[in-house]
Amino acid sequence: PDGEVLGLRDVALADIRRRVALVPQKAYLMRGTVATNVSRLPEDQISEQVTDRVRECLAAAQALEFVDAFDDGIDHAVEAGGANLSGGQRQRLTIARALYSTPDILVSDDAFSALDFATEAQVRAAIPRMLPGVTQVLVVQRLATVRHAENIVVIDNGRIVGQGDHAHLMATCATYQELASTQLTEEELR
Repeated sequence: PDGEVLGLRDVALADIRRRVALVPQKAYLMRGTVATNVSRLPEDQISEQVTDRVRECLAAAQALEFVDAFDDGIDHAVEAGGANLSGGQRQRLTIARALYSTPDILVSDDAFSALDFATEAQVRAAIPRMLPGVTQVLVVQRLATVRHAENIVVIDNGRIVGQGDHAHLMATCATYQELASTQLTEEELR
């Protein structure tokens, strides 16, 4: 009904799984191919349409270049856990998998830590283009990742010690100021 607020327990688990995607800090991939890992579909269901979507997600996650360098491209075999890929490659495939599901909410748990700053910036810029209107929840250690966020929640020892945008936190939160002074450039501090 209009105006009724539902709690998380009131929403079906299948609906939550459909609407929320998680990119964990530790990327885990399954034995299969790049295409089956990104799409989560079995090999016999990888159609041309699925292939096109996989490639689009790989491009947004800055993974298409290294995948295309494989002789077999998106059909490249991925070992269990992604053991035959670098940490950054595993992370970018995990990001592509989250994008493939077109979630309403994208939760990233320090998902950019295995990426260099330039790749991270490209991925962050691509996410709103791929998923217009998506709500992003970012758990980060690098302030540069969230400096432009609408709302930043600063947690210290499990307690919220500050909340607001970058400018507000720079003016009001000692913990944020301390982190910013060690992580951000003079230009970023403003």
